[in-house]
Amino acid sequence: MLLGAAGLSLASGPALAKADLMMPGMTGFKRFKIGNFDVVTLMAGHEKNDAPHDTFGRNISDEAFAAASDAARIPAHWAQTFFTPTLVNTGEALVLFDTGPKPAGTVRALETAGYFVEDIDVVVLTHMHIDHIGGLHGPNSVTFPNARYVCGSMEFDAWDDTGSDVFDRTILPLKPEIEFVAEGDTVVPGITAIEAFGHTLGHMMFMVGSTGEHLLLAADFACHHVWSLAYPDWEMRLDEDKEQAAKTRRAVLEMLASDKIPFIGYHMPWPSVGYVDRLKDGRFHYVPESYQLLG
Repeated sequence: MLLGAAGLSLASGPALAKADLMMPGMTGFKRFKIGNFDVVTLMAGHEKNDAPHDTFGRNISDEAFAAASDAARIPAHWAQTFFTPTLVNTGEALVLFDTGPKPAGTVRALETAGYFVEDIDVVVLTHMHIDHIGGLHGPNSVTFPNARYVCGSMEFDAWDDTGSDVFDRTILPLKPEIEFVAEGDTVVPGITAIEAFGHTLGHMMFMVGSTGEHLLLAADFACHHVWSLAYPDWEMRLDEDKEQAAKTRRAVLEMLASDKIPFIGYHMPWPSVGYVDRLKDGRFHYVPESYQLLG
């Protein structure tokens, strides 16, 4: 009726040009400022999970999982997992947080953002899962030849005791070049280590601060914006200490909601930057960053 009343016809006028249908795509990086620091999230890769309830909410029923998914307007039978290393340029150092599951995706995103592997001064490892450390080595050499390495001392010791082949091949050769940190230690001026145990026994986060502005690099404290962040007591298969992981999630969510600071979650929906809102009923809600960090 509206088209007819306006004297318009969809059949009249020139034919629209045909164009090839394209697959959905995502940009390789997102850049913004925290104080005087440049921050760049990097799309190292993404993959489809065809059985998300096998990973998230393992202590709840299929019906409850489906209902929560429907309420959040996401499918219950599949999910998209993102892998998001972060680069912080303090003006004095280029600091890369985690390396992606393989070198190629991280290197490609870095180069798209205008950086090269030789530029990286520090590589910080939040924990030792393969999707965070898998980009450390190429076929014949380390990926970041000029970098020193930083990781949590408890995380290193815990994995050193496991006999993990991946850890032994990927991390142990770098041990002489690793600086170990604990709660409150400084990586470089403006970046501070925070213990956030549970996902792994020594899982770390890092607070970035410049000229009074702050950003939490939250790694895997919550690995999905609904099934983990909105429901912090839901068990996740990959959390090594599930009870401690839930306690850590709640504590971090309370802090983010109260302090109203942005965070980057390694597996949050791309470009992985957002805020936490506390709803009237006490539940938590993920709010993607839109333009707050462009000013």
